[in-house]
Amino acid sequence: MEKLTTHLALAQTFLFAPGHRPEFFTKALNSSSKAVIIDLEDAVPLDQKSTAREHIKALFKDCSLENIGRILIRINPMDTQFTEDDMAFLNSLQVPLHIVLPKAESLSQLNALCAAAPNVKWIVPIIESAIGIDKVKEIASHPLTLRLALGNIDTQADLGITCDAVETELLPVRFAITLATRLAGIAPPIDGVTTDISNQALLQTDTQRSKRLGFGAKLCIHPKQVDGIIDCFKPTPAELEYAQRVVAADLESKGAAVKLDGKMIDRPVVLLAQRTLKLAGLS
Repeated sequence: MEKLTTHLALAQTFLFAPGHRPEFFTKALNSSSKAVIIDLEDAVPLDQKSTAREHIKALFKDCSLENIGRILIRINPMDTQFTEDDMAFLNSLQVPLHIVLPKAESLSQLNALCAAAPNVKWIVPIIESAIGIDKVKEIASHPLTLRLALGNIDTQADLGITCDAVETELLPVRFAITLATRLAGIAPPIDGVTTDISNQALLQTDTQRSKRLGFGAKLCIHPKQVDGIIDCFKPTPAELEYAQRVVAADLESKGAAVKLDGKMIDRPVVLLAQRTLKLAGLS
């Protein structure tokens, strides 16, 4: 149940901050985003990986427990030249960690991460390759997988496709991630980035598409994207009213299946309704 109720499972924005730029850590943590990803991967130049690790270590030393709970670390992909140093770094922090795993492609990668860094509490695997898409169900099934995320830019590159402005070509990938999420019973997935940070209309369009496809959050590359995304993901009055009725019907039936508006209400529907109320601060 914690997988569905922890604040990272409810977060609607995951804001990136490059690990070698500590001045951005404070800006990210001062934003409205409930989750902040400190990056050791793509945002960090190859010759500054070690420096980035030291900056993150300093952040954890001085950070409040509340903010540590908001932070995820995106390590480098497993089985690379950086893996050994990344694992040693994670162990040196000596606190429960939330890890974003890029280029996630197998259950064995997640198992290797957990074996090398026992202080990992939750993992957010990023699906961003053909192999990752093919293995998404088993990746979602790992006991420490909190949510899945889509790396929409790298997926296009790996598949060799070119998307239109609203990424129509990635609809099957997004559906596969939503399906794997549902089968694993984990929190709704995190959609990829909107790279045009000045285009609020596109951000709204992208976020509305994410919500329609069953995603519950988006990756952000700039603080000014955060509030617009949160607004889009907020439950509508109609969604809140229905969720309240579902929860009330469930309470009345004492957990048994019950009919509401001519439809059977089972446990997944109740859990979704409870999540909707929690997002709105009503439970």
